[in-house]
Amino acid sequence: MSSNAKSAVVLLSGGLDSMVVAGLAREAGYAILALTIDYNQRHRIELDSAARIAAHLGVAEHIVLPLDLRRFGGSALTADINVPKAGVDDSSIPITYVPARNTIFLSLCLGLAEARGSRDLFIGVNALDYSGYPDCRPEFIRAFEDMANLATRAGVEGDRFTVHTPLQHMTKADIAREAHRLGLDAAMSWSCYDPTTDNKACGACDACRLRAKGFADAGLPDPTVYG
Repeated sequence: MSSNAKSAVVLLSGGLDSMVVAGLAREAGYAILALTIDYNQRHRIELDSAARIAAHLGVAEHIVLPLDLRRFGGSALTADINVPKAGVDDSSIPITYVPARNTIFLSLCLGLAEARGSRDLFIGVNALDYSGYPDCRPEFIRAFEDMANLATRAGVEGDRFTVHTPLQHMTKADIAREAHRLGLDAAMSWSCYDPTTDNKACGACDACRLRAKGFADAGLPDPTVYG
């Protein structure tokens, strides 16, 4: 990364949304500092996807940070709780919600950004075609950005942080189309919460259902291999 390059910290999970966000950050001219959290999640295959995406995009730095949230539990992704397969339920927050995950992850992004001199954070939250997680809402992002500028030396000194959420009001079909427009192979990304033993997508969890519907609604082929 050259000394005059404008950098951004991108939370890169390995999922479709994070891949598109990273692609949009690159398109906007940022040098990408990719942060992937290995939180001992059930769908650990997404870590391989994050590495492939980071290599494809030519990121300036890719940190894979271990943080064992299985010690906390409280989610089907971090405890021995079955992942729901009955379909997306808009009436309640699902058991796949990981307690305070985006607050924790964005805080880590913030620490990396301040350490590297970056003032832009990118995260692939979405408030339309999603599973109802409270930490994907616009009001959460606004509150976190306010906190970031209160809680850091850079923010207090007037060198403010901005949290970018370019997918916030997109449908999953919009996101699939953006991947296509950016020339990103969606097969590099991983969405399934509960992979089969031979590393195929289950096809029935919320993440699989939303992904499949998104590609179908976009009129694009879904490259996911389902078990």
